[in-house]
Amino acid sequence: MSKLFTEYNIKNLKLKNRLVMAPMCMFCAPENGMVTEFHIMHYATRALGGIGLITLEATAISPEGRISANDLGIWSDEHIPGLKRIVDAVHGYGGKIAIQIGHAGRKSKVPGAEIEAPSAIAFDAESATPKEMTKEDIKETVEEFKQAVIRADKADFDMIQLHGAHGYLLNEFFSPLTNKRTDEYGGSHENRVRILGEILDAIKPIWKDKPIEVRVTADDYAEGGNKAEDLAIMLNLVKDKGIDSVNVSTGGLVNVAPKAFPGYQIPHAKTIKEMTGLPVAAGGLIITAKDANDIIENENIELVYLGRELLRNPYFALNAAKELQAEIQTPKQYTRAY
Repeated sequence: MSKLFTEYNIKNLKLKNRLVMAPMCMFCAPENGMVTEFHIMHYATRALGGIGLITLEATAISPEGRISANDLGIWSDEHIPGLKRIVDAVHGYGGKIAIQIGHAGRKSKVPGAEIEAPSAIAFDAESATPKEMTKEDIKETVEEFKQAVIRADKADFDMIQLHGAHGYLLNEFFSPLTNKRTDEYGGSHENRVRILGEILDAIKPIWKDKPIEVRVTADDYAEGGNKAEDLAIMLNLVKDKGIDSVNVSTGGLVNVAPKAFPGYQIPHAKTIKEMTGLPVAAGGLIITAKDANDIIENENIELVYLGRELLRNPYFALNAAKELQAEIQTPKQYTRAY
């Protein structure tokens, strides 16, 4: 049996295989952040296609925290029924589902929104300069994360993923390139990760026995920025507050493109795993069944995520199982093809 298609348990969550759909913004929600029929079909199709864990795209904890005006939202109880329809559809086709919740920080492109960040530093010359958050703003943001998790629980999601990557708000706190604060939220590793610790303290009693994952940018690709070792140090400071898994990505904090190739982020994930002892999900331009399987079998990685390949091929898992000669349960309607 290919290890890619072995079961994996994370707390009370049992996954049927090690394949994860990475969160990818679809930018097609109406301006109220509500779920559309496209979202339900989009995620249900990947569940039908055999992916073990599907991660919902970035879902905003506040209207001004959206990346764009067409992001999904979880800032209101009115969002719960639509989100639950996605969850029910994914569960109905045998998948499990996480939700990525976050705040865009200085990278928000919502017209008319007040952009805020740890420090008043614009993303680039074309971007607006954000307001530096006060301590009261930080407290309100922690509460918004808490309320989002309450709603995610009511919608029956299986896992929470806190978005601490790609240059959005939490990533901005983590990095010395974007966090120039002189109070208890800036300076040392301990201070820069403080907001994540406060969020974990707030949500752990709500989420209880279900897993919490943090997505991180493990390389800022800029002089003076974070490397994987920095993220490991910060994660070690707060991991006992309830982190069950780390989803390792890179880039996005500054306007620099990484030199990307299949599996280019695997070394970063291995460093974080070795230094923290936490399970990791890793990926980066993975497009073949062999590459996905090799990551699990040879790199001591728990889960492998795919992004754009699952946009091209929602049935990647079924095809990969056939290629790797793994025996899996296929949708009964499709059995004759496998």
